[in-house]
Amino acid sequence: MALKTFVKISNVNNLSDARYCAGMYVNLMGFSLEENSEYYVSPTAFKEITDWLSGLKYVAEFRISHPDQILETLQQYEGFDYIQVKEKFHLQLLRNTGYGLIYNYTIQEDGNWEDILSFSKSLATQQVMLNLEAGGSRQLHKEEWNHIKELSESCDVLLGFGFDENNVEEILNYTGVRGISMKGGHEISPGIKDFDELADILEALEVED
Repeated sequence: MALKTFVKISNVNNLSDARYCAGMYVNLMGFSLEENSEYYVSPTAFKEITDWLSGLKYVAEFRISHPDQILETLQQYEGFDYIQVKEKFHLQLLRNTGYGLIYNYTIQEDGNWEDILSFSKSLATQQVMLNLEAGGSRQLHKEEWNHIKELSESCDVLLGFGFDENNVEEILNYTGVRGISMKGGHEISPGIKDFDELADILEALEVED
């Protein structure tokens, strides 16, 4: 089994999410390593989860930590391939560290498109992937598909909003993005998880035998 596109899952903090997504052959699995995050995963928990997994790469996700703190934190973990950050200037400071880099950018309002479009060529030069999200309940309007198409012509884009199981293939085909990103979440109780929305999209992307 395989998926029709590249897929990243963020905020993974439990074995249910991790095993399900690994079984669906996602490409990247992200873990929050900041202790003030509700999705924080300790070094012990990370090892316990990933010991059950194989065949995918791991992303260390940070929102506010300075690169010096990021690298210090990563010394407590083994197995990460990528670092994801939200601050532009952190990208430059993390170059040549041996990790792949992902820049997480959030569209809050229409004017943000111009900002990220102007920065996208720099991302390509630095070989940084763009994880594109939206603030609040913002939807992806069809006229904005052209902005995403333009972005994907400049750098590798992982689209993190505006799609569901009914339109995901159409959006992928039109925009040319490298893939999509989705979020995991908390278990209802240990071992019990509502996978409905995430599962519907992954199953829509399964390659038929």
